[in-house]
Amino acid sequence: MKLIDDFLDRITMYRLLLYFLIGLIALATVFSAFKVINYDPIGIILSTLFLVFLSGFVNDVFSKVFNAPKNVESAYITALILALIINPAKSIHDFIFLAFAATLAMASKYILAVDKKHIFNPAAIAIVLTAYGFGGAASWWVGDLALMPVVFIGGYLIVRKIRREDLAFSFVLTTIFLSIFFTILAGGNVESILSQDLLHSSLWFFAFVMLTEPLTTPPTGDLRTLYGILVGALFTPEFHLGTIYFSPELALVVGNLFSYLISPKDKLLLYLKQKIKLSDDTYDFIFQLPKKITFLPGQYMEWTLEHAHPDSRGNRRYFTIASSPTEQNLRIGVKFYPQSSSYKKKLLELTDSDPIVATQTAGDFILKDNPQAKYVFIAGGIGVTPFRSILKYLIDRGQRKDIVVLFSNKKQSEIVYRDVFDDAYRQLGIRTIYTLTDTSSIPEDWDGRKGRIDGKLVMEEIPDFKERYFYLSGPHRMVTGFENSLKSIGIGEDKIVKDFFPGFV
Repeated sequence: MKLIDDFLDRITMYRLLLYFLIGLIALATVFSAFKVINYDPIGIILSTLFLVFLSGFVNDVFSKVFNAPKNVESAYITALILALIINPAKSIHDFIFLAFAATLAMASKYILAVDKKHIFNPAAIAIVLTAYGFGGAASWWVGDLALMPVVFIGGYLIVRKIRREDLAFSFVLTTIFLSIFFTILAGGNVESILSQDLLHSSLWFFAFVMLTEPLTTPPTGDLRTLYGILVGALFTPEFHLGTIYFSPELALVVGNLFSYLISPKDKLLLYLKQKIKLSDDTYDFIFQLPKKITFLPGQYMEWTLEHAHPDSRGNRRYFTIASSPTEQNLRIGVKFYPQSSSYKKKLLELTDSDPIVATQTAGDFILKDNPQAKYVFIAGGIGVTPFRSILKYLIDRGQRKDIVVLFSNKKQSEIVYRDVFDDAYRQLGIRTIYTLTDTSSIPEDWDGRKGRIDGKLVMEEIPDFKERYFYLSGPHRMVTGFENSLKSIGIGEDKIVKDFFPGFV
């Protein structure tokens, strides 16, 4: 599992999804050539190439017409999804259907959008519109049994990468439960329906790939679970409203509309106001907000930075918002590495004339509703950004919370946001304990801790540690280390909250 998580840390979600879909197409082509699945390999190849080319072209056109930053990966991902759910073309009529689907999918991202944020999953809405306007339909042939192992394993890696297990499995469990319920009600064979749903349908591809698209899902865990239950109910073949029976794509479109109504609507085109060097390799990027936005301290956004020749890690990242909702600007803190991605290199060179798009405010790394809750914030390096947001908010609101901060850095020069932590202590009594892990470079006048944050340090500094919630933020490997140390001193998983903090590369 550690090897899997290390791999997932080194690749963006969109690039992982792109490789997964390409792999599925390649596998399906090989299987069809050897008659393992009943499709024409030439048809699969030609349909896929046609969809990829047309989707990329149409996406470029709409991007220029609407003066909106484009994401090439997104267009290709949608094209590959369409190739896997619409039967490979065999005639001119079939290619016309594919053309309508690709064009409508790309158009939906720009036309069926509010403040440049699309409402519907592009592939799903395209199939719904072509079905009603063109008379065609999706077959969801990717649900073939021969492809199921790869669909499940690859799809689960995607869900694990983006921390959407709650959404995927609430959907699957709802669908299975209702299928069994309706089967028993009709006197049918439960074993047969389970085999059909789990092994011979589009259930897993839908759950792992279509349902979890970040831009069309709710922002928090509880809402995502509700969303999964709703779409799962509509996905069930026996479920209908009067004479309306829901296809998979229609179920998702209705779910997308529900998600839009309960989610933040912001999609911001931002320009750099100030860049501040916090340490040798860490910078704050401060953007002027064109309008007031709503978010909770500790949440994150997706940031799209268009640039020439993006590398395998793409042009999108998730960054935690380092600023507080009480501040007038939007701030992110970013650490740079010697072998940084093309995205990071472009970000470091960002000027006040270069646009960056911020959208999809989300995350559960927020304080509990319980006003009496007590906390320990444990941060490693630039993973401290959500704590800067939370503490700045509490300072500006004058809200007292029982919080102790443990902040680990390699060197003293790497400590960031010390001004905010000092203010939190002076104004709210919130104590920050600093520790340095590079013991060879610790100055003689250092009055903080030395070494890594472990169970012993927690017990020494926080006598009532068993009464507290522990919030962990930082690189995945460091957070795992924190978590293991806490469990070794009797802290249960229900008391540990981990930040979703991808994008260190």
